[in-house]
Amino acid sequence: MTHPDIARIAAETRTIAVVGLSPKADRPSHGVARFLQDMGYRIIPVNPGHAGETILGETTYATLSDIPEGESVDMVDIFRRSESVPAVVDEALKALPGLKTVWMQIGVMHEGAAEKARAAGVTVVQNRCPKIDFPRIGAWGPKRG
Repeated sequence: MTHPDIARIAAETRTIAVVGLSPKADRPSHGVARFLQDMGYRIIPVNPGHAGETILGETTYATLSDIPEGESVDMVDIFRRSESVPAVVDEALKALPGLKTVWMQIGVMHEGAAEKARAAGVTVVQNRCPKIDFPRIGAWGPKRG
């Protein structure tokens, strides 16, 4: 993934579904989601253990399929173990017709799921973090960009 690729993702993205978003402020998923929200991205929490609760001011959904049909999700950011990725990608491809990017956090990789997403025309980032990559290339999201 090149700097121009990351810059394009940062510029084209407005709404990010964060799979595995924790309500606990000390968890990496929470810190990354808050950072992205502060940059101006809309965050949609996805966590079956907290469905119906509010995390970062947004309603939490149990699954990607539970996100209301009218919502336009540009990116799915995955905070789950690598072995969970295929099911997340399958659901994302079915439930989110406007999906542009699947982002797997640091330590999260699954080449088979990545190939499936790419074959569907979705950009894939693996083993990286937007909280690190976006500022590194000077991307500051919808709020400043």
